[in-house]
Amino acid sequence: MKGMYKNFDATELYCPRCKRAVPVRKRLLLVLAGGDKYDYTCAYCGTSVGDKTVSNSNPLTILK
Repeated sequence: MKGMYKNFDATELYCPRCKRAVPVRKRLLLVLAGGDKYDYTCAYCGTSVGDKTVSNSNPLTILK
């Protein structure tokens, strides 16, 4: 039961430009050593309304 609600994805967030809760699009912004950073943008006007960093369970390794 502890890990049941570990990871959520937003479907709607408040957009300051549209002045209401709107559907959002999630896109990968950065691939970091500690995890991936995602950006949420308004589906109507494209304004960034939030971000999220998801930690990797398997850390990246550098191949030589």
